[in-house]
Amino acid sequence: MTSPELLAPAGNLRNLRYALAYGADAVYAGMPRYSLRVRNNDFNTLEQLRTGIEETHAAGKQFFLASNVLPHNAKVKTFISDITPVVALGPDALIMADPGLMMLVRERWPELPIHLSVQANTVNYAAVKFWQSVGVRRIILSRELSLDEVAEIRQLCPDMELEVFVHGALCIAYSGRCLLSGYFNHRDANQGTCTNSCRWDYQVHDAQVDVSGDLQRIEFNAKSLMENPEPFAGIGNGERHPLAEQSYLIEERERPGELMPIEEDEHGTYILNSKDLRAVQHVQRLVEIGIDSLKIEGRTKSHYYVARTTQIYRTAIDDAVAGRSFDARLMWQLENLANRGYTDGFYQRHHSQEYQSYLASSSDSEQQRFVAEIIEVDANGLAQLDVKNKFAIGDSMELITPHGNHTFVLERMEQMNGEALSEVPGGGWKVKVQLPVRDVAMGLLAKNLG
Repeated sequence: MTSPELLAPAGNLRNLRYALAYGADAVYAGMPRYSLRVRNNDFNTLEQLRTGIEETHAAGKQFFLASNVLPHNAKVKTFISDITPVVALGPDALIMADPGLMMLVRERWPELPIHLSVQANTVNYAAVKFWQSVGVRRIILSRELSLDEVAEIRQLCPDMELEVFVHGALCIAYSGRCLLSGYFNHRDANQGTCTNSCRWDYQVHDAQVDVSGDLQRIEFNAKSLMENPEPFAGIGNGERHPLAEQSYLIEERERPGELMPIEEDEHGTYILNSKDLRAVQHVQRLVEIGIDSLKIEGRTKSHYYVARTTQIYRTAIDDAVAGRSFDARLMWQLENLANRGYTDGFYQRHHSQEYQSYLASSSDSEQQRFVAEIIEVDANGLAQLDVKNKFAIGDSMELITPHGNHTFVLERMEQMNGEALSEVPGGGWKVKVQLPVRDVAMGLLAKNLG
């Protein structure tokens, strides 16, 4: 069974280095002005891009560059002049969405591989064959596909590279085509300046129609609704909830008094934020289908997120290729990362009993908190740490390294001047601790909470 590529996000050089060290086969970063992650993009200079590409190639891995903006005329006019020195650095492929920009690249650099961005919303085999006919090397399939639909596309397009997302943030839009940010802040998500409006804190209010036909806010008493179970009778048998027929208003926390109507149909509501994608439990099926690349979202996430997701999905891929059964603990290890709750998105409409048992088997023993990053290890075997969260002597810890993880009880810790220390109160400290292994060039520490 062929192992798919594991593709990890690289929003900055540190994240890139963690991704490569913890098992990524390739990384992707954004091109200045022409990527959908303009904010928090460390690769905003040619020098940074050069360093990232050179380090990736030195590790024997690939570097893909996102140039997936859907541009207006002004950016089209400057695109070739801006991208020419970038192409000279040798990225292994460009991730693109706009047909016009793709045409310009194909005319100027016909041998440069192009990967079709998820922004192009490819949901069927005919579209895959069209893009293949115009020279696209790889298709990043839309997130709105089920596993069976992905499998059918693979069967009908056997000689096309296919990539899918397996982890990270989801949009309340059709694979990223979102209007909320532009509506609220005049910052267009499709131009790379998304403000993640779908993830803001909204309050829901009851509403009524006034004499002019406009919606007005009335008091919303959730407590009284919960104390009166009658409206909920019969729900769960496929019937539409009676409360869904009412009118509601939402109010964003930072915009008090700006009340906006929200409506729901039989499919749900479309303005509040989505849970995050977690498809580690589907890696085995995706490997069996023959998907070429499994992609982790998160170019604006932390280095801890990049290291842990890369390590966990690397394990899932290696297990699947070796024929080992899925380890449900991988799901719970991902719970320790910042998330908004998890979903497997559109991959599977009806979950198996086995999957339900995975969900029910969550254990407090898997709970962790990221507490420190290893800076260096001195000649005495003491590791200097950059502390992120509180921990103390006697705590159960996990040392997370590119070559394996080690659980141990912390027995020795001191300040940088050598004075013994029993507890570090939180982030901003530099301390030294005794680790269970000495040869650690890169590593992270997590405190076990279970």
